[in-house]
Amino acid sequence: MIDEPVPVDPAGPEAYLAHLPIGEPLPFPAEGAPSWEIFPYEGELTVRELRAPELPEPPRNGEDGPESCPDCARPDADFLWTDEYWRLGTTDEPDGLPATLLLWPRAHHDLLDLPAGLSAQLGPMLQRVERAVRSLGGVGRVHVNRWGDGSAHLHLWLLARPEGVAQLRGSTLPLWMDVLPPQPTGVRAERARRIAAAMAAEGGTAHAR
Repeated sequence: MIDEPVPVDPAGPEAYLAHLPIGEPLPFPAEGAPSWEIFPYEGELTVRELRAPELPEPPRNGEDGPESCPDCARPDADFLWTDEYWRLGTTDEPDGLPATLLLWPRAHHDLLDLPAGLSAQLGPMLQRVERAVRSLGGVGRVHVNRWGDGSAHLHLWLLARPEGVAQLRGSTLPLWMDVLPPQPTGVRAERARRIAAAMAAEGGTAHAR
């Protein structure tokens, strides 16, 4: 008796991975992001080959719970502002944007298991952070990003685009963040202090002084 092949779900992960050109040269996209005016690089570029998927994926920081989570272990003094439920901080190294912030829930959750109460607070909290960033002046937009491939503790990035700098619009802003000259230490510290003060004006505690 000949075993019949197991049917593959045409919309399933196996079919998707089978479609990917793993290890093959990829054509350069004629109308993709590298051709956009907002793309920060020019000159000869090539597309990297795709590597085969690594399954199961390697664990993220804090995957086993709060006991193994570096973000949970950080004291409030490491952040710009905190309250009972949320903590707002910035990156360890300076960059060239008017402000680069990260928002964490205090409790150890990812987006998928964020309790209903915190989920209801998230939208208003993002609005509140944007108001604080815009209070600096000279900010055209505040982009909100969530990736989460490195840490199992939910963290949202808030990236401020300088007003009027049209080249920095859109999805390539994180690339420009690495290209622009970093802010001087004193300027960065004063901006952090003002953002923390604006957040604390609506409650919570400012730690950046």
